[in-house]
Parts: sequence; structure tokens; C-alpha cells
Amino acid sequence: MRKTALASVTAMLMIVVAGCGLVSSSGTFREAFLADGSTPLAGSEIRVTSKNFSESVLLGKITATYLGAAGAAVKDLTNAPGSMSSRQALLNGDADILWEYTGTAWQTYLGETETISDPNVLWQRVRDADRANGAEWLPPAAFNNTYAFAASAPTAKRLDVATMSDIAKLPVSERTFCVNDEFLSRADGLIPMLKAYDIPLGQPDGVPKDNVTIMDSGVVYTSTARSTPCNFGMVYSTDGRIKNLDLTVLTDDRKFFLPYSGCVVLSTRLNKEAPQIAELMAPVSAKLTDAVMQELNGRIDIDGEDPADVAYDWLKAEGFIA
Repeated sequence: MRKTALASVTAMLMIVVAGCGLVSSSGTFREAFLADGSTPLAGSEIRVTSKNFSESVLLGKITATYLGAAGAAVKDLTNAPGSMSSRQALLNGDADILWEYTGTAWQTYLGETETISDPNVLWQRVRDADRANGAEWLPPAAFNNTYAFAASAPTAKRLDVATMSDIAKLPVSERTFCVNDEFLSRADGLIPMLKAYDIPLGQPDGVPKDNVTIMDSGVVYTSTARSTPCNFGMVYSTDGRIKNLDLTVLTDDRKFFLPYSGCVVLSTRLNKEAPQIAELMAPVSAKLTDAVMQELNGRIDIDGEDPADVAYDWLKAEGFIA
């Protein structure tokens, strides 16, 4: 997906992409056992990879810890460099399993431009299309790490806004936005979004260009929390800073943004060899809501905890491991 690189992982080995494949730069995962003591994956060898931002590494650690607890011999290849390395590793056989986002696959990997607002329909379309590439998408988790807009809690209350459509009811002077440079230029970014909500950019009765401030993603959060220079800031819906800064996420009531549902993706080969993985991961996915991901991401990005420890603690607290 689209987030800042993992800041809390320090003093790590470099990642090398060589003939032998990926090598993890994010340490390893903690050993555990399933709560019921069973080992349904005994004899399986599984290489877990991830992208190199906090949420992706965390999900990789959850997967590695849990499948290892189920008896698999797990190789940790999380924190792969760049946005495509983990995907390519899965497709070329250097890795077996990772977490991905339906919106990313639909637009970036499959090259589709159609906007599908129903998360389940999008997952089905991605699943069916990606099977031709040797990738099997398990059903989505309960979180959706999509673009969103937020305001500070006091500002949301002062302006009486709960949905994106509510912004159009405000005086033009209150329609102020903070976004990063990428979102300004995206085909699914600020300009078409404002048009979809009938407040087009550059129009005196919409959003004048002077009402938009471009800044780094991290600064967007703090600026939105201060309501200066903007009332509304672009956020990622599972980012830990939303809770930490007491931001109110506005409902995308016209369903402009493509869903970015998190899904376990594994190679077709591994899915055939170990179909029990789908059964094992289903209850884990069901527990991973937006609120849970905000909390876990915050423990990494704000509190500086190790993703392996956060993954282990969560799995243990939820009763998945002992």
C-alpha cells in the first residue's frame, strides 16, 4: 500500500536481491505454539515476505509467527525493498506468502482503471484475474487501508461534518485541504475527488487553489490535528496517528475511493500443498479491523516497538498462540 517506511526498525542487515532471492532485513519473528497445541503445518516450508512499511512488516510478522506456531518451517523475508520486490518474489517463486491490498493489485499490478466501490466485488475480480499469475487471494481481512480525509475532533465538531459531502455545505473559506504531492497528481486523487463531491478545484464556488497546501505525508497529520493551515487532511485509514492525534475520519459517502482491503496472498503451489493455511488465517483476518490496525501500527510508528513483538503480543492476546 502507501505509507511511510518503517521508522522503528534500526541497525538491521541490508536486503540483498540476488540469484538466491530475498534476504530479510527486519530480523526475525518470535517462536510460539498454537493455543491448542496442534501442528497442522508440520513438514511445510514457507517463505513469508512483505513490503518495507510498518503495516506490511507487521502483517508479515503476524503471518510468520502464526504459521510457525502451526508447525511450518518459516523463512522470514519481510521488509523487502521497494513496492514491487515482494510481489515479484511471490510471482517468480522466491517467496510463498504475503499480504497485499486489493486496490493496489487492481490498479498497479493488473492495470485496471474501472472504479469498483464494493470491497467484496473488487476482491473477487482481483482474485479471479490474479490466478493467471499464479497468485491465490484469500478472503479480505476486516480492515481497509484506503485514502481518507480527516479533521481534528474539535474542528469536526465545530463545522458539524461527518461525511465528505458535508464539506460542500461549508463556506468556501473553510474548505481547506492538506495533501501530499502524489495525491495531488493521482488519477484517483484530489482533483477528481473534489469534482466527485461537487466542489471542483480552482472554482470560486468549489475549492480555490489557495485552499490547498502541499506537504509531506507526516506533516499532513500534525497540520490537520492543529487545523492549520487546513481543516481537512489526507490520511491512510489504518494509520496509527489517527488515534494518537484524535483525528476524525470523514465517511466517503459517495464511495469515491477504491477499497484497499488487506488480503493474504499465497502462491498457487502453496495453496494446493497446504490448503489448511486458508482455514488458519481466516480467523486472524477477521480480527484485524481498522481500529486494531490503527492501534498496532501506532505501537510501531509512535511507540517505537518492534513489529515482531507487536505481532506476537497481539496473537497471544487474541488466543491464537500460547
